[in-house]
Amino acid sequence: MIVEIQKFMNEQTEALGGQAMKFRRDPVRFMRKALAGSAEGLKSLKSPVRMVAHSGVKLTLVSGNAVQSLIELESEVVTAALTGAAKRLERAMEAEGVADLVLSQVEMLGATRERVVDEATRAVDIFKHAGRDVREVATHAYEVVVQAAEGKPAKAKRTRKPAARKAVVRRRKKVAKRIPPASRWAM
Repeated sequence: MIVEIQKFMNEQTEALGGQAMKFRRDPVRFMRKALAGSAEGLKSLKSPVRMVAHSGVKLTLVSGNAVQSLIELESEVVTAALTGAAKRLERAMEAEGVADLVLSQVEMLGATRERVVDEATRAVDIFKHAGRDVREVATHAYEVVVQAAEGKPAKAKRTRKPAARKAVVRRRKKVAKRIPPASRWAM
C-alpha cells in the first residue's frame, strides 16, 4: 500500500514538474492555454445547467398537477361522505324499529364500499401517473447531462404536453360508467 502511494505521489510530482517547466518556458502561452481550456469547460456547463433548471420546472408542474388532482379528489371524498352521512341519518329517521334501522344501514354498506374502493383506486392512479412523469423527467435529464459530459450531441426528445388533467377527466368518466349513478355516492 505504501509503495503504491509513493508511486502515485511520484507520478503527480513529475506531472506537476512538467507543468511548471511549461509555465517557466512560456508563461503567457501556458496561461492562455489554461484559460481557453477553462472557458471551454464553462461553456460546456451551459447545457446541463439549463437541462437541470428545465427539469426542475417540469417536476414542479408534475407535482402541481398531482396535488391539484389530490385536492379535487379530497373534495369529492368529503362531499360524498357528507352526502352519505346525511342519507344514513334520513334512513335512520324513517326507520320504524331497530331491525328496520339495522337493515337500512346494511343495505347502504355495498355502495359505501364501492365508493371507498373507487376513491382509493383514483388516489393510487394519481400517484402512479405522477411517479411515471417524474421518472420520465429524471431519465431524460440524466441522459442529456451524461451525453453532454461524454461530448455526444443530445437526442431531441419528443415532448408531450401535460395530459394530467385530461387523464383525470378520462378516469372519472370511466369510473362513472362502471358505477350506476343512483348508488354511486350513497352510503
